[in-house]
Amino acid sequence: MLTILGFAMIATFLVLIMLKKMSPIAALVLIPALFCVFVGKGAKLGDYVIDGVTSLAPTAAMLMFAIVYFGVMIDVGLFDPIVRGILKFCKADPLRIVIGTALLAAIVSLDGDGSTTFMITVSAMYPLYKRLKMSLVVMTGVAAMANGVMNTLPWGGPTARAATALKLDASDIFVPMIPALAVGLLFVFVLSYVLGRRERARLGVLTLDEVLVEETGVKETETVLVGSGGSGDARTPVRTGGSGSGTDADAPDEKASGDGDDDGFQPLDPHRSTLRPRLYWFNALLTVALLTAMIMEYLPIPVLFLLGAALALTVNFPHVPDQKARLAAHADNVLNVSGMVFAAAVFTGVLQGTGMVDHMAEWMVDVIPEGMGPHMALVTGVLSLPLTYFMSNDGFYFGVLPVLAEAGAAHGVTPLEMARASLVGQPLHMSSPLVPAVYVLVGMAKVEFGDHTRFVVKWAACTCLAILGAGILFGIV
Repeated sequence: MLTILGFAMIATFLVLIMLKKMSPIAALVLIPALFCVFVGKGAKLGDYVIDGVTSLAPTAAMLMFAIVYFGVMIDVGLFDPIVRGILKFCKADPLRIVIGTALLAAIVSLDGDGSTTFMITVSAMYPLYKRLKMSLVVMTGVAAMANGVMNTLPWGGPTARAATALKLDASDIFVPMIPALAVGLLFVFVLSYVLGRRERARLGVLTLDEVLVEETGVKETETVLVGSGGSGDARTPVRTGGSGSGTDADAPDEKASGDGDDDGFQPLDPHRSTLRPRLYWFNALLTVALLTAMIMEYLPIPVLFLLGAALALTVNFPHVPDQKARLAAHADNVLNVSGMVFAAAVFTGVLQGTGMVDHMAEWMVDVIPEGMGPHMALVTGVLSLPLTYFMSNDGFYFGVLPVLAEAGAAHGVTPLEMARASLVGQPLHMSSPLVPAVYVLVGMAKVEFGDHTRFVVKWAACTCLAILGAGILFGIV
């Protein structure tokens, strides 16, 4: 019964938010509370919620101060050179912009933190998507998939969890997986190309005014559309390759970019008052030191970002009113993300406290046919898609993977093969409603979580299967 109720609770949550019948925060709180009563453990709801909040409180703290830290770094211009390079490549061509989104997300993902990746990627790319009326779910989907592939880095989390759960060396798991993961990343870039061509066909072939790009680094005035089919001055607005009025079945309608409303987002103005060019190398070294300390685990990540945010604010904005202004500028994102995390704590607390997760995992293992024993690595790879989506990485790697590995060992499948196969589902996992970082992504991009889910699930699943197929082909899994 707990198994059925567990799947029913997850399905109810997903359906309601995808149909936009409830907001994600309301659904994360009310649906598990209702199912907790159905299970007959309503009296323990408070304990479950407190346990969930306690377990996620460090994550919420990390996200809050990470948003402040990287928000300040964006304000002072630390990432402007990277952004200018990507934007120079992208120009205003939808195809290049989508590919640039994937490239930027993949590069920034090297630090192993999804929230950081999404903050920088959205801050850089959002203005272009809005100005050109491109689909924002394409941006969030591509960024999530690129980060999902890179999330398998040994310091990203899943690989370390798999190594810990099965008592293996993380490098023995990760290094042989590199070819398969490279195929997965290549698949994301190919998919970005396809989605970019679709956006180009819908919007036309666009280019930015090269003179203004060279002068300012980022276009701030109206977009100049240049087409080979136009006549007269090249600055005359012309569209080619698309009607400009078509729609994309996977893309929700966007507001016209020329209406003066960019939802509070502006391009990275190279003349903004918050720039601190004289402190560029201090900020760069501080960020490198922070990421190094995070990777080397010198201190807990929430503590590192708390210290980093305080130091960045103090050095870059020594006057208290300026510090308050920077905190106020990022307060909306902080409140939105931390609220989502604490709401998700109710969901995870009920799932784990009532025992639903354990029963769901046991059921999944029991339904595997006996004849599939010698192919348990393949089974684990396939199961990693739904299981890492419907439960946390901790629940999957510490609760389910050891059971699957034991079943595989009985048929001669090595723990290393099982551990590698368990990484396959990460591109889909990064869009799970149980992943706090995804709320940073959709919150900053101002995309409905349901819209993001509808768009990304199929493509992320294909990315996972590409990694699994490459792993089998190369004899890794």
